[in-house]
Amino acid sequence: MDGSTVWPVSHNTTVDLIHRYVTRLEARDWDGFAVLLHPDVVYRLPQTREVIRGRDGYVRFNREYPDIWHLRLVEAYGDSSGGAARIRVDVSGEEATALVFFTIRDGLITAVRDWWPTPYDPPPGREHLTTRE
Repeated sequence: MDGSTVWPVSHNTTVDLIHRYVTRLEARDWDGFAVLLHPDVVYRLPQTREVIRGRDGYVRFNREYPDIWHLRLVEAYGDSSGGAARIRVDVSGEEATALVFFTIRDGLITAVRDWWPTPYDPPPGREHLTTRE
């Protein structure tokens, strides 16, 4: 990971909340992480159809996750109702991207939807229209 961070033009409360969410997860600051969450937070992993309900369960899920993982916030955007983040994730030496969508109420995270897109090669026939990074 290159350590660079891209921020939107204006910081706002939701972007700051997302930043604290990632920072406290990375630091394994479970008490600090918990105070960001509504007691009835719902965490969803749509690709695996897993759902975790409640702050205690969500904190425990992260605390007991079996792999070694590290997070880096790449970009975050938000308004008073919620936000979105792109997070670089290293899980046991494998890098991935998480696209995370947050719902916010009264300054707390009430819902998290955590998507882990898988890269793939584009179909043939459009090479003349694109470049690859």
